[in-house]
Amino acid sequence: MISRYTRPEMGELWSDDSRFKLWLVIELAVCRAWAKVGRISSQSLKTIEEKASYDKDRIAEIESEVHHDVIAFLASVAEYVGPDSRFIHLGMTSSDLLDTAFALQLKKAGELICKDIELLLSAIKKRAFEHKLTPMIGRSHGIHAEPITFGLKLSVWYAEFSRHLNRLSIANEEIAVGKISGAVGTFAHIPPEIESSVCKSLNLSPDLVSTQIVQRDRHANFFSVLAGVAASIEKISVEIRHLQRTEVFEAAEPFGKGQKGSSAMPHKRNPVLCENVTGLARIVRANAAAALENVALWHERDISHSSVERIIAPDSTILLDFMLSRMIKIIDGLEVFPENMKKNLDSSFGLYSSQDVMLALVEKGMVREEAYKLVQQAAMRSWKEKRAFRDIIDATGELSSRLDKKELDSIFDIDRHFKYVDDIFGRVFGDAQ
Repeated sequence: MISRYTRPEMGELWSDDSRFKLWLVIELAVCRAWAKVGRISSQSLKTIEEKASYDKDRIAEIESEVHHDVIAFLASVAEYVGPDSRFIHLGMTSSDLLDTAFALQLKKAGELICKDIELLLSAIKKRAFEHKLTPMIGRSHGIHAEPITFGLKLSVWYAEFSRHLNRLSIANEEIAVGKISGAVGTFAHIPPEIESSVCKSLNLSPDLVSTQIVQRDRHANFFSVLAGVAASIEKISVEIRHLQRTEVFEAAEPFGKGQKGSSAMPHKRNPVLCENVTGLARIVRANAAAALENVALWHERDISHSSVERIIAPDSTILLDFMLSRMIKIIDGLEVFPENMKKNLDSSFGLYSSQDVMLALVEKGMVREEAYKLVQQAAMRSWKEKRAFRDIIDATGELSSRLDKKELDSIFDIDRHFKYVDDIFGRVFGDAQ
């Protein structure tokens, strides 16, 4: 199910037609650059610009014979242009065209994903402020720890995706390089000024040095950043799945009108949206590993990376675009149950104040190890007897003799755990909240 946030441009970006359009744009840019230095006449350039086109079916037909996509493309264009087509692809190698076009595709895909992340950040921020002071139990190892607020949990997600936005912005800049440097990057048949002119017209930077290709460490980094974003989407999804468990039920992903959870059990309300993106994250991460494998190629280039990129580039970017759009929908429609949060908070008999009790005893002069032992013994009794932790303290002379009622009231006041929530929100969201 594609949400209203999904960008159709992402899928279109990887279509054959989109790729051929980019190839034509690049070839024309090279022709214009050659014309500036007098290699192509103004009349020939005009003919090329007016007539240059292609036929997808014809490209496929030619490729079935020559088994080379770029040659098939150039042959189709030549059929439209005529004799002046001899100036098209002048001094270039196939990878000049392929890698420069790939850079444009990845740059655009990265920009679209950045916009998705910005929308997700907006959704998270809205819900964080909504639940800034909604108390719940914090858990470590799956066990009750100390109280937090649901808003604080959301603020952690916000900060994490803010970092991803910054990383992806940097990766987008690093991937946005073109190369028009010839068969092994030496500019033997095409001068550097042509490359500079072409890249400037495409809003790309010329690669500082290349072989037959742009080096794949750039691409590995880009796909690794995408994998990091996917991992954090999975992180949120796993958290929501845990919170939606029957025994917890503190939050739940949206459940549409008429939606059904099980063919056998009408009562089921399964976290299928979160489970879905959890699975998709595995693919995006695996694709990053494939991109890393592409870094080590033979000498100035082999073709082993090409088949990989034809799969992982559209798959990772389209999947991540979808995953982000789905997560926006989940956060927007997330159902939160403060009453269950309080119920679960209370279910550990006030044991979340154990550290406060221990520290209060230390303040009274008790050695930490002794204080820990006494508080732990009282805590274990509270668990075993299912009695309020404070009642156990009141019944334990070694504790109650050192802590009076007023001190215990302060220790067991849950608001003491939230005194710095505003400070944390200020750090995460800034002063202009």
